[in-house]
Amino acid sequence: MEDTRRLEAVFASFEGRQDELIAILQRVQAEFGYLPSEAMRRIARFVGVPESSVYAVATFYTQFRFTPIGRNHIMVCRGTSCHVRGAPRILEVLEKQLGIREGETTPDREYSLETVACIGACGLSPCIMVNKRVEARMSPRKVAQRFGKAAQGERT
Repeated sequence: MEDTRRLEAVFASFEGRQDELIAILQRVQAEFGYLPSEAMRRIARFVGVPESSVYAVATFYTQFRFTPIGRNHIMVCRGTSCHVRGAPRILEVLEKQLGIREGETTPDREYSLETVACIGACGLSPCIMVNKRVEARMSPRKVAQRFGKAAQGERT
């Protein structure tokens, strides 16, 4: 019931036109943190297109998620500077420490892990971002220290 009210509040700022689809998807994701399947069905009805069309648009753009992200959203920069300075190894250590792969969320929804094209902090590379906070000059050792508690089920 609460989700229905939240979705209706999002729809209230739109007219229900097909050309609003991407903006509606963005707004729904901002509200829920991802695109729930029921919301996708309701969006299709709202803009008057088949559900498959909404799904096709949402899967085309990498900005959209179909599962909730964790309370700690970790993004590993894969830009050139970060890559050259060890980002692939940092990602590998994070996957091992958290017990998940890129694009996944831990079962307790404490952590989500993804890569991004560039964080925009090349002079501080390699970088990760945790909940919109940049952590600079990372190394496999720093990652192990910072997220080692996650492997034991403790919050960081």
